[in-house]
Amino acid sequence: MAIRMGIVGLGMMGRHHARVARETEGLDLVGVADAMGDVHGAAPGVPCFASVDELIAHGIDAAVVAVPTHLHEEVGLRLAEAGVNALIEKPVAHSLAAGQRLVDAFESRGLVGAVGHIERFNPALISLRKRLEHGELGEVYQVHTRRQGPFPTRIADVGVIKDLGSHDIDLTAWLAGSTYAEVAAHTAFQSGRQHEDMVTIAARLANGTIINHLVNWLTPFKERLTLVTGERGAFIADTLTADLTFFENGTFQSSWDAVTSFRGVSEGTVTRLALEKREPLRSEHEAFRDRILGTPSEAVTLREGLEVLRVCEAAIESAQTRQTVILGASDD
Repeated sequence: MAIRMGIVGLGMMGRHHARVARETEGLDLVGVADAMGDVHGAAPGVPCFASVDELIAHGIDAAVVAVPTHLHEEVGLRLAEAGVNALIEKPVAHSLAAGQRLVDAFESRGLVGAVGHIERFNPALISLRKRLEHGELGEVYQVHTRRQGPFPTRIADVGVIKDLGSHDIDLTAWLAGSTYAEVAAHTAFQSGRQHEDMVTIAARLANGTIINHLVNWLTPFKERLTLVTGERGAFIADTLTADLTFFENGTFQSSWDAVTSFRGVSEGTVTRLALEKREPLRSEHEAFRDRILGTPSEAVTLREGLEVLRVCEAAIESAQTRQTVILGASDD
């Protein structure tokens, strides 16, 4: 029997969730909820309700929460109280306290609570993670991400750190298999709003890996790059195109003493890797479905989402205090 699915919030992401839910085997989109109605025709033929309570009363097993961030707690708690599993868009909540309440509500009831850190389902990053786990890069030295683009008028209740930066924070810890130990950040406020629209983050993971994130809403082109540098070369993942490229360290012999004594690297073979490119949102829905069914799943838990939010808050604190924020001890 298919899982009876509902969507709460029919903005840009909610419309995509509605489309994918209708196309995913094992899910049955039976209702949507938005106070403004289904103005974009995201779910034709599906009942549209004005509130999450009406959607719950209609009868659902699971729901996607795609409302503004400051409403995640309210909507999520109502779903948990009604015994409904939920996939909540990132960031998990507007504050750590709210995020903790969501974690407690779903875990205490034995419900599936997941968060929409969709980059974990990007084919380029999935392949990169497997290659790192298999030791293809050797020791990992540094992870650098760039996530830049024009200003999104749809985002009004959080800044660029929680909206965009949360993607990079999550994918980096996931790729490297380690938590953030310390964070230093600088922010800018160039668009006249209360939240930051540009940030640069320098961090260190508990396993010693050096991290850099460049994130902003002030660039007139869209860029989504993850660069991992290690002992044997570097990988570049472009998550807009789901392309993964490996830059191998070159090896050569030289009679030039000054060069030979330098223990650096040289350019080697560049390989663009062939990948199966599945839509990440579809994979995310399948993982949520599988977690509900109790089968092996890569769904990102609310507790993992809370850890990402903790690092986001540390970056905001660092920018405000101009101090490095220490989060945890070394893995050593």
